[in-house]
Amino acid sequence: MTVIMLGQNFKYETEAVLKLFYPVRAFDFVFVGDGEPAPKPDGDLIILSRKIYSGYADLTAEAFIGGKNLTDHTLVKLESDDYEHLCELGLCRALFDCLKELTGISPEWGMLTGVRPVKLVSGLMKKGLSEEEIYSHMQGRLGVSREKIGLAIKTAKNQEQALKALPKNGVSLYVSIPFCPSRCAYCSFVSQTVASFLKLIPEYVERLCDEIALTADIVRGLGLRLDTVYFGGGTPTSLSAGELERIMSVISERFDLSGLREYTVEAGRPDTVTEEKLSAIKRGGADRVSVNPQTLNQSVLDAIGRKHTVAQFFEAYDLAKKAGFGAINVDLIAGLPTDTLESFEAGLSEIIRLSPENITVHALSIKRSADLMQSGGELDHELAAKMISYSGSALGAAGYEPYYLYRQKNQLGNQENVGWERGGSLGIYNINMMEEVQTVLAVGAGGSTKIVADEKNIRRLYNPKYPLEYLRRYDTTVAVRKREAERLLREIRGRENE
Repeated sequence: MTVIMLGQNFKYETEAVLKLFYPVRAFDFVFVGDGEPAPKPDGDLIILSRKIYSGYADLTAEAFIGGKNLTDHTLVKLESDDYEHLCELGLCRALFDCLKELTGISPEWGMLTGVRPVKLVSGLMKKGLSEEEIYSHMQGRLGVSREKIGLAIKTAKNQEQALKALPKNGVSLYVSIPFCPSRCAYCSFVSQTVASFLKLIPEYVERLCDEIALTADIVRGLGLRLDTVYFGGGTPTSLSAGELERIMSVISERFDLSGLREYTVEAGRPDTVTEEKLSAIKRGGADRVSVNPQTLNQSVLDAIGRKHTVAQFFEAYDLAKKAGFGAINVDLIAGLPTDTLESFEAGLSEIIRLSPENITVHALSIKRSADLMQSGGELDHELAAKMISYSGSALGAAGYEPYYLYRQKNQLGNQENVGWERGGSLGIYNINMMEEVQTVLAVGAGGSTKIVADEKNIRRLYNPKYPLEYLRRYDTTVAVRKREAERLLREIRGRENE
């Protein structure tokens, strides 16, 4: 599909809207300057233009798709406050309305393309808008459905208590373990299979411990307080019990954990969970773990290349329960290939019967680099939406509440991921990450450190993505970026103390 851009440069924003309707289609953007003739390519065509007339900008979207065409437009005063943003919003809304009419697709999140819709709702609540005003704003201006607005409002309210308890000088620590026993067909995360990188793991653990120690020195030197710890991946339990114990002992020795509110380790893949590893994790101080089957349909597990059985999930969950963790999370994915609505409903019912403190339901995200997409797998957007809708109803009826929510690019049915909890067992790290209210110091390959000065001033510093690259560039890149993080944090502390 060709997209001709006339008199404006809102490529990123308009491409995000296009992907709501065509998630895996490629777009050829052609920029045309003032007075230049626009090309007339064959095939489907979108023309997005901004023209100035007597004090107004006319933002117009013209769509020629499948032999049909439609035009929509809006006007923005040239002297408007936030003129460029209003032009971007107006053009995106005109494009959205055209495509909605031509395709018959009505994205439930409207033209929202951001990862954090709850953050938007929280901001509107802080401005004093009532619930009905929030509904009106998000429906009328952004085209969001009442069901999704209601979900976002409920999630924002459920987060309030955890956010109010946020310590003034708190930071979180994210520990990246980028190894998995095997690669699932839907996955595009930067992780390496244990079989391929077994020789790297001991050196990786030692360098990771070095970075943890360096990070602890920074936190202590600046008078900061460690609020939460989160081990993610990959699959952290791909490591041995001894390796996990080594990493966790460095954390407990180098950081002051007396003010810690939460310590989470993603056990993840059931085939990596053992009693010995869970005992090491518990002794290390973690009070939360995840055991994630993604589906309880064995044929679906086989189809996505997930090398464990349904029975192994139940065994791993039972081990985690007996280990005495304060909260266990279980992940499910809606929209996996070969899954059915009946199978998904049955799996969710089984998980609810187990009564874990947290259940997270993800809508499958279509990643171009995933094996599933490379093999041309068939995916059903409408079915994924039905699964997500059912999960909300079933979990609500079972007494679970939504406590964090985020979206990813190219999710089936333009749906979302929601963490559900019961009994006040909210995952604090997840909330802090989604609301972007706290600095996160990440260690390990692929770690993304996020320095939060305030909601409008956030800096990100990235570690090398791959384990081998991380090891080779530790001194020249990893340690240097940690010092950059220290400098930024020192500046923030200095302004706070003025």
